[in-house]
Amino acid sequence: MSKQPPPAAGTESEFLSDVGRRVRDESLALVPLLRKNAREGEALGALPPETLRAMHEAGVFKICLPVELGGYALGARDTVEIVAALGEGDGSAAWTVFVAGGIRNLLGFPEQTVEEVFKEIDTWVGPLAVGASVFSTSVGSARRTDGGWLVSGTWAFGSGCKHAAWAAVGVGYEDAEGRPRRGMALLQREQFTILDDWKVMGLQGTSSNSVTVQEETFVPDHRFVDLADFPAVMDGVQRRYSGIGFRNGTRGLMLITCLSNVAIALGMARGTLECFVEQAKARKPFNVPYPSVADMPSTQVAAGTARAMINLAGNTILRHADEVDRRALAGTDFTADEETEITMDLVYAVKLCAEAIDRLQLTLGSSSVSLKNPVQRFARDVRVLATHGAIRFDPLAEISGRQTLGLGPFPMFAGGVPQVG
Repeated sequence: MSKQPPPAAGTESEFLSDVGRRVRDESLALVPLLRKNAREGEALGALPPETLRAMHEAGVFKICLPVELGGYALGARDTVEIVAALGEGDGSAAWTVFVAGGIRNLLGFPEQTVEEVFKEIDTWVGPLAVGASVFSTSVGSARRTDGGWLVSGTWAFGSGCKHAAWAAVGVGYEDAEGRPRRGMALLQREQFTILDDWKVMGLQGTSSNSVTVQEETFVPDHRFVDLADFPAVMDGVQRRYSGIGFRNGTRGLMLITCLSNVAIALGMARGTLECFVEQAKARKPFNVPYPSVADMPSTQVAAGTARAMINLAGNTILRHADEVDRRALAGTDFTADEETEITMDLVYAVKLCAEAIDRLQLTLGSSSVSLKNPVQRFARDVRVLATHGAIRFDPLAEISGRQTLGLGPFPMFAGGVPQVG
């Protein structure tokens, strides 16, 4: 079990629920197993069966699901603590839980769709559904037919696809007047093929492969939604389900998604610091005659600096998670300006975590580059994490800077789906 305490140790948030605390603690108890199996996951390009089963038994795939459907409906603080705990062991495991939260997007579909998707909630091991290129600039295509749609295409970044029963994909189509539109279609596992193309430097165990439908496949109307209607669809979810996880406004939901994403970086940074302390005490330095690497003043400076960076990032993330829960309970949403500012705070927290991980890895030296060493995996995984479009530093800083300077805002998905955001 991880020994690295969260920031402000000894004081737990009022928004951390009993269920959230239990799942977090069970996730922390999995850290040794997650680290042990992470290299196997990289070779498989997916989470190993032992890891997936242990996560399933801890209940991590139910944290974002409604109580009415057998889930826990946890809030932002609970979710952040659980994802960060998993990240201390393996970034790919944490990422898989983060993206599994996207199943909330399916809850606004008609009741028939919800019943189809969630009938296996207690028996399915892994995420029930994943998303692939729903809001991307490059999507598949759809055309109207009797009772539904004919869908085809190839969709990148289907994280968790090797473990999922369903996949939500983005499509372009023309309405009755010939105007281009964007939609989201839900595919059953037997309708799409997984391409073995996730050959990357980090987060290799996330099975973020492309999925494809070469010949048109039928998707009934109840498994299709126009993205222009998506905000209204998600607003309906609040009225349909109970629990703090379903009392957020649209912007609150966007912030929960961002918080879950950046929590992975926080967990990996904490995990790196724990491994660093253990290894620094056990290793002898190459150049200078100290008893151990830990005795070197430069190591002590690196450790103190990295811990401060991680604590600052953690305090920022957790404070904003608490505010999301506070507003959910109060029934108030965030303004567009608040969402922009908070998102940039969170993106900067990822930068702090990544820089802390880099500092610690370089301080350890050549021993940290062995593929058996979790430190090098954290270093690679956080670099891939930071490239994700939703938290990439420069574009988000530009959006935040425009808002700061009073210039016209850009919505989050302005590049790909300008009518959504």
